[in-house]
Amino acid sequence: MTQTPMLEVRGLFKYFPVHQALLGSLTRRAHSSVKAVDDVSFALGHGEVLAVVGESGCGKTTIARTLIGLETPTNGEIVFDGKAVGARAKQPHISLKQLRQRAQMIFQDPYESLNPRATIFEIVAEPLVVHGMIKDRRERIAAVKSALEDAGLRPAEDYFMRYPHELSGGQRQRVVIASAMVLQPELLIADEPVSMLDVSIRAEILNLLRDLRQRRGISIVFITHDLSTVAYFADRIAVMYLGRIVEIGPAREVLKSPQHPYTKALISVAPVPNPRLRRERVILQGETPNPINLPTGCRFHPRCPVAIDICKVNDPQLIELSAGHQAACLLLTK
Repeated sequence: MTQTPMLEVRGLFKYFPVHQALLGSLTRRAHSSVKAVDDVSFALGHGEVLAVVGESGCGKTTIARTLIGLETPTNGEIVFDGKAVGARAKQPHISLKQLRQRAQMIFQDPYESLNPRATIFEIVAEPLVVHGMIKDRRERIAAVKSALEDAGLRPAEDYFMRYPHELSGGQRQRVVIASAMVLQPELLIADEPVSMLDVSIRAEILNLLRDLRQRRGISIVFITHDLSTVAYFADRIAVMYLGRIVEIGPAREVLKSPQHPYTKALISVAPVPNPRLRRERVILQGETPNPINLPTGCRFHPRCPVAIDICKVNDPQLIELSAGHQAACLLLTK
């Protein structure tokens, strides 16, 4: 990238300490922790969409929450538009409040992310009040109206005095998007924004996000487990397994020619409309290892269909396969 990336993540770690009862401490190590995010690095360009995919429990949501400051990193650095996030940084930094004026998050569940006692107008206007950006009531009304209409809720005035329980699931998610976009952020972190919605509504929300990206040029970190959504929406894909990125690259390249065995398994079970284009399914055996007690060597080797003895010892790092396409697998070095 020739210009400064919108977002850089450098060696990010997020561990959650396990608080054990007396009996539990007899069977486990005293200072164990859940390794939710374990040495993750990536960059996001201006106007780019990066999809982070993987099965439940791989650390996708933890990354999203850490990026926006809802979780404090155990180690590592987050750099937003050339400035480190947090006051402890030695280099020029940006505070969390300043970050949240320019970066917003869309949560997975629209039923729980909205205050049931607040009207739609109050919900969408709240970020403006918190950041003290628009104090004049007429300007605030205009900003809320514009955000709701941009989110597809027209006429906006019809929704001002409604409450969340009076809206459908799709309408609620549009309110969540309007609340995020009212500050006109440069970065949007979308955590499974369509997983709670009916299939018929998912395409509408994805089209809305794509339209907002094209018109406003915002960058998006898109958290999902749905590879069909990724193919439609993302520029690049980062595949996560047990807290680490195991493959990252251009969306078309990763989907067309996956290199890591885990990526191949994910893509093989994704639904394909044309039966002639379906891949041979790769069904992984066993269960995902415990993130408290990770396996030695490659953390995927207990389930990997092509693992060899060296995989139990050596922990592979991401290697460059082609321009912008990296994967972590010992077998790729041969």
